[in-house]
Amino acid sequence: MIWRLLLSIGLAVPVFAGTAFAADPAEQAAICATAQSRFDAFKDLPADEALPPTAPGTVHVLMHKYTFCPPQLTVAQGTTVRFVNVDKRTSHSVWFKEGGKAESDRLFPVEFWEETFLEPGRYPYLCGPHWEQNDMKGVIEVTP
Repeated sequence: MIWRLLLSIGLAVPVFAGTAFAADPAEQAAICATAQSRFDAFKDLPADEALPPTAPGTVHVLMHKYTFCPPQLTVAQGTTVRFVNVDKRTSHSVWFKEGGKAESDRLFPVEFWEETFLEPGRYPYLCGPHWEQNDMKGVIEVTP
């Protein structure tokens, strides 16, 4: 079977409750640690290249190496989530496909897109260009 071949060469990405996560938690943590380092370095960018300030209470999801960091997030109702591309050369998007929302524009490095969650619920999302081949998916749980 193809999944056994993929597992044997370390390429399989399991699916858990409709959302993909790195096969190895240590690998996931390493990817997200690098993503955070890249994000932290944005503070050193010139003002004309830096991200604009966020509103109080805004939470970040970083996109790096075909991974949303964190892939699972729980936020309170009314929270804004800013999705930021911290890759060097790859564009990503954010698409709440199951919810029937339009896909965001492609986000190139140091670009972002925001969504405010006004209703409690479970919001699975994916990267339009990378969800099928790279299983780039995430989920946001919104609590009242």
